[in-house]
Amino acid sequence: MNTIIWDMGGTLVDTYPEGDRALADAVWGTAAAPEDADRHEHLQEVAVLRSRSINHAIEVLSARHGVPRERLDEAYSALKLRWESHPAPLMAGATQVMAAVHAAGGLNLVATHRDRTSAQALLDGLGLHPDDLVCAPDGYPRKPDPAMYLLLMARHDLVADQMLCVGDRPIDVQAAAAAGLAGALLRPSGEQQPAAAGAAGQLPAGCFEIGALTDLLNRIG
Repeated sequence: MNTIIWDMGGTLVDTYPEGDRALADAVWGTAAAPEDADRHEHLQEVAVLRSRSINHAIEVLSARHGVPRERLDEAYSALKLRWESHPAPLMAGATQVMAAVHAAGGLNLVATHRDRTSAQALLDGLGLHPDDLVCAPDGYPRKPDPAMYLLLMARHDLVADQMLCVGDRPIDVQAAAAAGLAGALLRPSGEQQPAAAGAAGQLPAGCFEIGALTDLLNRIG
């Protein structure tokens, strides 16, 4: 394997902690200290909802807690604007694995649900230069539909045994399997993440779990 199709948020870029805090603050305010039990429960509620999508989290939080959707949309938009100058950090090992891919003659490709402006701002702010970027809001079906993966395969004349799709949610590896590709599901430090809850033992054929991005290094080449 020498080419990776990367998911972005939660896989290449560690966007979740700041995103969860922004939505939690919009619903419950910022009075609680980070170590407070209520604060922890609030962040967990957001994380479980966000594991499906940011839009889903905003919709449910608004309805469940009687918070105007506009407040939540504005909070997340403000965070994306802040990321243009102060981007969320890279996931541990991302730079090392991307460099290994290029050293092996492969491509680093990104398929994300994030809008192109936000995605490009994060990449630019972090100094990342993937070889191609496909964004679902440009008119492509969202994962687990394999359309973005198939587009990248066709655009770069790639074959399945050259490729691996890496993401942090079951839909990422489901899309990989639907495209006939191998997939790696990232669960940092081997922990059960909200996005992967209930997925144990249910990964599609040809897909596997990793606890860190650097676990991929011995598969490149």
